[in-house]
Parts: sequence; C-alpha cells; structure tokens
Amino acid sequence: MSSVFGRTPIGATRRGVIGFSLAASGMAALAACTSDDGGDEIDVDAQSKGAMEDFAADTQFTATEPFTLSVLWTDWPDLPITDKWQFFKEIEKRTNVTMEVTNIPFSDATEKRSLLISAGDAPTVIPLVYTGEENSFVSSGAILPMSEYVEHMPNFQKYVEEWDLGEMIDNLKQADGKYYMLPGLQEVSVPVFTLVIRKDVFEQVAGGIPQTWDEMRAALVKIKAEYPDSKPLADGFEGASMLNYAAHAFGAQAGWGFGPGMMDDGSGNLQYTAVSEGYKQMVEYFRGLVEDGLLDTDSMTAANDGSGGGSVTEKVAANLVFAASGSAGTAIEFATALNETVGEGNYEILQIAPPGGPAGQVVEPRNFWNGFMLNSEIKDSENFIAILQFLDWLYYNQEARELLRWGVLDETYTKDASGKITLNPEYRLDAYGLNPGGATDLQKDLGWSNAVFADSTESRALKESYNSPTFVEYIDSVLSSRTPRDPNPPAPLDEMELEQSSLLATPLKDTVDTATLQFIMGDRDIAEWDAYVGELEAQGLQQYVDLINTARERFEEENS
Repeated sequence: MSSVFGRTPIGATRRGVIGFSLAASGMAALAACTSDDGGDEIDVDAQSKGAMEDFAADTQFTATEPFTLSVLWTDWPDLPITDKWQFFKEIEKRTNVTMEVTNIPFSDATEKRSLLISAGDAPTVIPLVYTGEENSFVSSGAILPMSEYVEHMPNFQKYVEEWDLGEMIDNLKQADGKYYMLPGLQEVSVPVFTLVIRKDVFEQVAGGIPQTWDEMRAALVKIKAEYPDSKPLADGFEGASMLNYAAHAFGAQAGWGFGPGMMDDGSGNLQYTAVSEGYKQMVEYFRGLVEDGLLDTDSMTAANDGSGGGSVTEKVAANLVFAASGSAGTAIEFATALNETVGEGNYEILQIAPPGGPAGQVVEPRNFWNGFMLNSEIKDSENFIAILQFLDWLYYNQEARELLRWGVLDETYTKDASGKITLNPEYRLDAYGLNPGGATDLQKDLGWSNAVFADSTESRALKESYNSPTFVEYIDSVLSSRTPRDPNPPAPLDEMELEQSSLLATPLKDTVDTATLQFIMGDRDIAEWDAYVGELEAQGLQQYVDLINTARERFEEENS
C-alpha cells in the first residue's frame, strides 16, 4: 500500500485545477530598496535596453528593442508543445519578446528543475513555482531576490494592493528579510479540490447536501442502504486530496496541505499537526467510514486512473461512487462519463463547499497560485528592466491574463459590453468542455490556456469566464458559508536551519504518511496512537518543533 501526502502536484492543473489565493493588507514590504538592505544595486541606464520609460499598470508592454528570453517549459504528455503555436507568435507580436524554451518532462519536472538550477544551467525564467519551492535555492544565490526589484513591476504592486494581499506577500520573506519568488495572485480564494457529488442522489436519497462531515456520514449511510454494492465516498488522489480539504475542519493539516507539518496551536506558537488532537479525530473519522463500507479504499491508495481496480470516474458512472474528490475539471470528467451510462439530463453533478467539522465551517487559508523565480544571473543583463516589465505584464496585467486564457479578442473569442466572454464556434477548449464541436482546440492547437502560464494570476471575472455555472455557484457557496483559516505564523529558516530541518522533517513525514494510512485502513489499531507519537518523538520530533519555533520567534522579533 502506498500513498503520497505531499502538496498539490504540478500536474493537478491537468485535472482542472483553477487556482488558489491569499489574504492580507498593506504595501510597505513591496518595494524594498536595494541599497537599504544590502542587495545589489542596478544601473538603470545600463540595464534598461528595450525597457519602456512610461510603463505603467494596465498598459501594454512592448519592448523598445526586441530581445529573446529563455524560459523553462514543462511538457505534459498529452499537450505537446510546438513552435507553431499562436501563443508564441502573438506574444512576440505584441511585446517584441521571443521566448526560447528549455523543455523538461512533467514526469520528473521538479527534479529536472532542481538539477538545472543547482548546475547553473537554468533558463532566465523558471515558471510553475509554488510558494516554498524556492527555499532550497536561496542560500546558493542561484535565484534572484525578487523583493529587491518589484518597484519596476507596477501591475504586481497594483493588484497586491487592490486584492488585499500585502500581508501574505510579506510572509514570503526568507530569513534575510527578502522574498525570492513572485506568486500568481488570485482575487478570490476557494479550495481548488473539494467534494464533487451526485446532487440528485444526495437530495433524493439522503435528504439534501451535507454541510458538515457528520452530516456527510449520515448521508452516506442512507445512500449505501439504497445502493448496497456501492462505497459511496472516494478520493482518487491517493488520499492526499480528501485529507487536505477535510483536515481544516478538524483543526489540522494533512495530505497535500501537510507542508512542513507545523501549524498554529492557537497561541501563536507552532505545533506538529500530526500529533494534535484534531489530526487524531480526522483519522478516527475516516477509519469509521472504512469500517462501515462507506469509503472506497482503492481510491485512498491509487490515483484516478484505474490502477486501483477501476477508476473513480468509472465507479461514478456505474453508480458505485456518489461523492469524490475533485476540481472543476473532475466534475466535467464525471459528467462526460455519466452521459454514457445514466444519460444526459438524468443526473446532476455539483461541487460543494468542503464540509465543516469540530473546528467549525472553515477551509484552508487563502493561498497563492503558481508563479515564477528568476535565475540570478539576469541581474547583470542589459535587458534586466525590460525583462521585469515583460514579466509584470505577462503575469499580472489583466488584458494579458485574458489573452493567455482565451487567445486573441475578436478572433478566437468575443466579449460583450457586460464583459461576458464567448468562445467563437470554430474554436473549442476541451480542458473545460467548451464548444466540443469546434474544429480547433485553443490549448492543444494554439497554446492558449497552457498550464505553464495561464493557470496563475486571475481575477474573479476571468476565473468564472471559462468555468461552468455550477463552479460559479461553488465560489459563491464557499465565500458565503465558509471562513478561511488564518495563515500560520511565518518561520523562515536560515541556511543551516534548512539543512537541519530537512534531515529531521523527511523521516518524520514518512512515519506520518505510513501511520495515517494504516490507521484509516484499519491495518493499525487507533489504540496504538500513543505508540505512534512515541515513534515520532524518537525520530527527533521535539528537536524539529523547537527548531521551527526558534525561527518563528526570531522572525517576529526582527519584523516587529
């Protein structure tokens, strides 16, 4: 039995991941002056070749002199990149910037990226970076401290302020007080993965849509009685997705959201989540579902690809599963499968807000989505300012974001006076089930809506423009009925602490992953919980907790 309880994988975007975002306030930390805190000065005159003198937020960036920019590009197996994509040609036409890509396969993208950076061979732009992934590259000086240069990025500054994200940007700081990646910004934040249910069955058999995990259990019992052959609840992401969004309702962190394993204990200190009472309650809850045949155990140990004895999608289509982990893209997959078995119009699929629990009607903290790092060598480039302006436009300008998602206005799509976007009939977007009869796919044939750049910064309007009405309902339901947890206090580590924490955190998490699955599946009695905690203590748990809290206290003192 195996399971992966890490963060959301890069490849999750191909299952319809829409985005995360973060809360906050204030702009004071955004424009750190290089000379004030020891950063490298830049010669604006010597390094502004191609830059626009009057570049401002919400304006088109066009380099005054053409230049080529090297980019690290992740190849998905079902989305082969081609230099004939309209994406590359249109970006070059509008900006005078030619992208020169270095390709790495999705299957081992993280490892390949690390090797390139460590060897000094990374391209200038390193996209698809999630917060925290920059940590291991800071001490070597391989990546650029972005906080030193955001004064040249007016779109970034504008939308951090307008969307109230300043405090969370501040929390990206490393031990030296600088931050080294710029994230994708989200105007609104809802969990990307949640439960996708057969609404018709829950209403007809179970009496309604559950709002808590206790209500979910009661509903599953009724559905199991009506469909005896079913195991009505499933994950499909090796347990990592369901435990991620469920954990918050129990006051814990788990699955993709486990991270370093440390979370606020309610007093401002950080505790190891996997030994908390909330984590134990979560494990006991799911163990109870397994005991009563309500949770599909295959889906807790295998991905949604049939390797565990039939995919979750197949089981949904066969009336064997009625609620499963998923995103907006997963909902489309389920609907397509049900059309073939139950028949179109004979079912309803709905994404629901993650159920509440003992900790309340809470969901994950607001979060960022993927962004980028820069190879530090670029700071000496004569095009340095122009590159910053280009990336500011590409990642944060709202017209650019619409371009990356939909293609060329009045060619691939139209937009009415109210802002409603309509894909032209000759084009389709298979990833979101749009215009299935269109001859040309925006993504596969033209390169728009690609996961390297399109799934990053988004306004609420843009997010809603390509999603189904039920996803818009989902956004409304989360925002109106759930409260994001406060983010954990920052505890950035210095170089020596990073090395020490890595040595401690890895074996601890391995033990947590193994024991969590054993407890849930019934391979280990919950009566052995204290023995499990003892195993973690023997592996240096207290030393790890002390290390992180020392870093937290230092950061508080230095930034008070």
